[in-house]
Amino acid sequence: MLKFVKYHISSIGHIEIYPIISFLIFFLFFLGMLIWVLKSDKKFITKMQNLPLEDHTETVHEHETIR
Repeated sequence: MLKFVKYHISSIGHIEIYPIISFLIFFLFFLGMLIWVLKSDKKFITKMQNLPLEDHTETVHEHETIR
């Protein structure tokens, strides 16, 4: 099975560029996320961190409330 796939992949012209492009997309995404985290407002991060722990009512329908 691997020989079959390896043969067909190696027969595609300029296939060596695809792993490089994939790595660049992966690297740039996580680099962007790192920059966003380091530059983000600490108050916003604290607010988002405590959001699941807050006690609030959530309206499902206009006449129902879930606590």
